[in-house]
Amino acid sequence: MIILTGILAFFSEYLDSALGMGYGTALAPALIIAGYSPLKVIPAILASQFVTDIATCFLHHRACNVDLKASSKDFKVATTLGLISCAGVVTASFAAFHIPARALSIYIGLLVTGVGVLILFQSNKCAVFSWKKISSLSFLAAFNKGISGGGYGPLVMGGQILCGVNTKNAVGITAFAEALTCLVGFSIYLSMGHGNIDWKLIGILTAFSLPSIPIATATVKKIQTPHLKKFVAILIILLGILTLLKVASKA
Repeated sequence: MIILTGILAFFSEYLDSALGMGYGTALAPALIIAGYSPLKVIPAILASQFVTDIATCFLHHRACNVDLKASSKDFKVATTLGLISCAGVVTASFAAFHIPARALSIYIGLLVTGVGVLILFQSNKCAVFSWKKISSLSFLAAFNKGISGGGYGPLVMGGQILCGVNTKNAVGITAFAEALTCLVGFSIYLSMGHGNIDWKLIGILTAFSLPSIPIATATVKKIQTPHLKKFVAILIILLGILTLLKVASKA
């Protein structure tokens, strides 16, 4: 079980560090299927992803995939997204026990799929940056993260691309904002009940995820931006469709 869990974490983190999404969205349902309790999976993902996101930010910045110096636009966007996301994840943590899981899954699936389709159809167009649009999407994304363990990356990545942020920059910005979101979300779960914190699972996820980050960073460095944009769009659509199919299979 430990090796299987580690392999899932490695490939999920590779996707997340290379394309800005996929860790929680792919790993949370996989771990639940493997037999882990949902209430242990979500805080474990939040804690391990906080660590991996910090490493991802550092390596992407060093590789010049993103500029996270305090005076840069990337840093300002990342900080704004992070702060708004913190509000979203706090709201989600307290709403988690009041929203039907089926309704939430349908909502996330439709929203993520729609964003992916928009990116694919607008892949050759130059979008105009909008603080209002990107802020709204970051709140929704953080709400998804806090209540389900996933759904953050697809919306924040997709929102940035639709708002005119370069795809490579968006990967690093997403990691920075998500690190803040994960820290706040995990802190809330920790304060609400120590019994739901599986420290062994956190250790396994973190240990197996970290080695994938340098590989993902090199991938982003080498791949051309137009191709990366289309890969992101296709992955977002697939994640959205898989979410909807999962709901339909339980109907």
